[in-house]
Amino acid sequence: MTNPRTRNRVVLGVAAGGLTALLAACGGGGYGSSTGATTTPAPTKAGTSATRVTAVLTDFHIQLPTHKYRPGQYTFTAQNKGQHQHALELVGPGGSNRSKTVNPGQSTALTLTLKSGTYQVFCPVDGHRDLGMNTKIAVGGTPAPSGSGNTSSPGKGY
Repeated sequence: MTNPRTRNRVVLGVAAGGLTALLAACGGGGYGSSTGATTTPAPTKAGTSATRVTAVLTDFHIQLPTHKYRPGQYTFTAQNKGQHQHALELVGPGGSNRSKTVNPGQSTALTLTLKSGTYQVFCPVDGHRDLGMNTKIAVGGTPAPSGSGNTSSPGKGY
């Protein structure tokens, strides 16, 4: 006879796995959507790995390790080291993808697939893009080595 607790755990595990697969397949309009809505992309599937990129958000610039990327899956970790709320948005050939808005000292992750072309990278919080939290990245070539020149948006230095 099977232990009822074990059977319940197996049923719950299978149900959770099925729900996760269903949500990942639906996608919620995140990739390729240009509605500007805040979306949370599906997590990286087991067996695949996204290249990790740290984006440091301060008042008011965005610092990236490089502005040249190869096509593929990336997880951008937006670290808010400023004194105001910030978020990260990328708009380009792969669509529009936006992280959640985070308070000072917090971080958030945004996983997306970059396609060849040029992307605008900016903070979508009211007015921050115009204050200098706006830069571009190029996708398609060989990545530039880290530390090769200015990798931050100009910013106003507030």
